[in-house]
Amino acid sequence: MNYLEFEKPLAEIEGKAEELRALARKNEEMNVEKEAAALDRKAAEILKDLYRSLDPWRKCQVARHPDRPHCKDYIEALFTEFTPLAGDRNFADDHAVMGGIARFNDQPVMVIGHEKGHDTKTRIERNFGMARPEGYRKAIRLMDIAHRFGLPVVTLVDTPGAYPGKGAEERGQSEAIARATQKCLEIGVPLISIIIGEGGSGGAVAFATANRVAMLEHSIYSVISPEGCASILWKDAEKMREAAEALRLTAQDLLKLGVIDRIVPEPLGGAQRGRKEAIEAVGKAIEAMLKDLSGKKPAELIKDRRRKFLEMGMKSLAA
Repeated sequence: MNYLEFEKPLAEIEGKAEELRALARKNEEMNVEKEAAALDRKAAEILKDLYRSLDPWRKCQVARHPDRPHCKDYIEALFTEFTPLAGDRNFADDHAVMGGIARFNDQPVMVIGHEKGHDTKTRIERNFGMARPEGYRKAIRLMDIAHRFGLPVVTLVDTPGAYPGKGAEERGQSEAIARATQKCLEIGVPLISIIIGEGGSGGAVAFATANRVAMLEHSIYSVISPEGCASILWKDAEKMREAAEALRLTAQDLLKLGVIDRIVPEPLGGAQRGRKEAIEAVGKAIEAMLKDLSGKKPAELIKDRRRKFLEMGMKSLAA
């Protein structure tokens, strides 16, 4: 278990319980289950207290937790007959973006998402989920295919933002993001998006300009990272806590503002502590959103999507 900074009290209690059980495994005559069970109860209480009301900065930490389920995990668990499609037919295949044709509840769909990787090797291969221009152009190509064959599009967003490297800028990073966002607004099929971890800047918007947008309970969605915001506003990246508060990046804030349509509940302690439950909850959300959009004509879907983004934030102004 990887513990976050604010979970240190929990780490100590759970560590002591595990130490007792490890001693008992070495010495069969020792009976420590009563003491270990007491520590387990105390750990459960601490976990509940810690996650009862997470502030925005702690939610950022949870959203970035390395043990959270990633795009690949959701595709493997929720979709069948997944056939990956690679490359932008121009420069290269960006491994930070994965996508292809699959079945969801036996319904053909196009699924596209950011993949961060799960260990050092795959994180480097996937560029930590930061897509280059060819990644967005691959997504555009897949959305075009979905539009042509009438396949609903499901996007899984989990990126700190688009890759800001020199090569990416030379190959038209901004233009690729803009065209991916434009393509989201143009396709005449249902488009739903789920923020499963980080939704960072235009790199996330390029996948999440959808008819319906959902967020996992402890995920974040923002125009800039708290560290980046703090560096710009206060010239001090250490003010990320204040920045996280000001950015209104939590699922709860964004639901009030009308930026997202629903919050997907996470198990106590975050998706990393209950991967199966979190994935099942996302599956139910996808099912409900697809059902909500079924039967709508292409023109109606496009109009619905455009209206959603034109009206974004109006709830807050009306209040």
